Amino acid sequence: MLMIRTMQNKRSCTLGLIITIWLFSLHLVRAHDVKSPTALTIKDSTDDLNRDEESQLQDDDDEDLEVFRPTDKWQTLRPGQAVPAGSHVRLNLQTGQREVKLGEEERLKYLRDGNGPGTMNVQNPSFTSQELKEALKKFKEGLDDSADTKQKEDAVRAQFRSMEELKKDMAALDMLVETDVQVMRRLLNQFNDTNSTTEEKVTALHDLEYLVHQVDNAQNLVSMGGMQLVVNALNNTDIRLQESAAFVLGSAVSSNPSVQVEAVEGGALQKLLMLLATQRPMMVKKKVLFAVASLLRHFPFAQSHFLKLGGAQVLSKLFQTTGAEALRVRIITILYDMIIEKELISQVGMDIIPDSSHQERLRQYDKVSLIPVLVEQGWCNLVPELLASPEHDWREKALRTLLAMMAQCQTQFKQNPTLIYSLNELQKQYRELVLTEHDVGEEDGYFGEILALVDSMMVKLQ
Repeated sequence: MLMIRTMQNKRSCTLGLIITIWLFSLHLVRAHDVKSPTALTIKDSTDDLNRDEESQLQDDDDEDLEVFRPTDKWQTLRPGQAVPAGSHVRLNLQTGQREVKLGEEERLKYLRDGNGPGTMNVQNPSFTSQELKEALKKFKEGLDDSADTKQKEDAVRAQFRSMEELKKDMAALDMLVETDVQVMRRLLNQFNDTNSTTEEKVTALHDLEYLVHQVDNAQNLVSMGGMQLVVNALNNTDIRLQESAAFVLGSAVSSNPSVQVEAVEGGALQKLLMLLATQRPMMVKKKVLFAVASLLRHFPFAQSHFLKLGGAQVLSKLFQTTGAEALRVRIITILYDMIIEKELISQVGMDIIPDSSHQERLRQYDKVSLIPVLVEQGWCNLVPELLASPEHDWREKALRTLLAMMAQCQTQFKQNPTLIYSLNELQKQYRELVLTEHDVGEEDGYFGEILALVDSMMVKLQ
């Protein structure tokens, strides 16, 4: 639809109209040589212009189609630019260039959305032909990548088997997952089998030791009859089985009262003391001492039974055995723990309202007369020997045990010149060591603790 605006005179309008019709019939966009102030305004759906641009795009596929974004003002349209549908297009006869602005509906929407001159509506973005080609190319590549990914996934699946296939294979091989109870039963059968070699039995005991650290597994060992098998293995003539059995026993009874009761009632304590009292390799006696310590800890019934069986005398002889020096600190630790347990349970009884269970524990500990037995067995003179050790840990254990025995052994301590000399030398040594701790910023260091023990001994012996 052509709308002719007359700007100067009829002659200029007639000439402009003729030139305009001639240009559109030839689909030309070049400017006319005649300069006139008259401009031709065209309101069109721009189908002809778009077809013109499409033909240019087909002729030159490498040329980008630049989309012109009109505003509410007339703007010059450069060659090769596409015009959105609904825009106003006119040919300026004075300049010979096409001009474009928004149509009425687009202009109202433009003003309503608040877009200013020179901006574009990002809600309806336009793309060049090159951008569309690149997007299509990437889309096709994505499809190819998806196909390659599927092929790779299929290749990986081909290398592995599904869970269902694995379950079928395991069922066929009778390789079902075992619970701890099933494993323990299998190990006990292996240990108790007369056809098993000594190595197989030792291996079974080592595997059992790993499992019985757990409280429930240790109790299951008792219910399955395995505890008695382990206790009986302490009498085996093979020292490897003796060592392994003592290791299993010590791990099973550790902090497990019900298992401690079963072990004592099964005769474990007698067999352990027998191993300590007779000639055995050092590795066997280390594991036996571990089992004894675990069995006596927090168990006054076992402690009382230990004293009745002459346990303090057995440890005294072992302490003085030549070549058994490495066991001395273990022996002293067992005795010290028994002394402190009884003292602590008595102190707790004064701080709380006693209940029936606490009263029963107090009654049981009252039956453990350890200190008189230690004095009788000569421990007042044996413990100070440990102060001659160069190991700070051994000295600490000896000092704490001496302080715990002070009430019953004070007279003998004062009459022991070797003990007095050792304490004086230790006091000098640890004073120097404390100064070195202070130099590095340790106010309450380990050497300071040992010095405090030495000073406490010196005060009580004055």
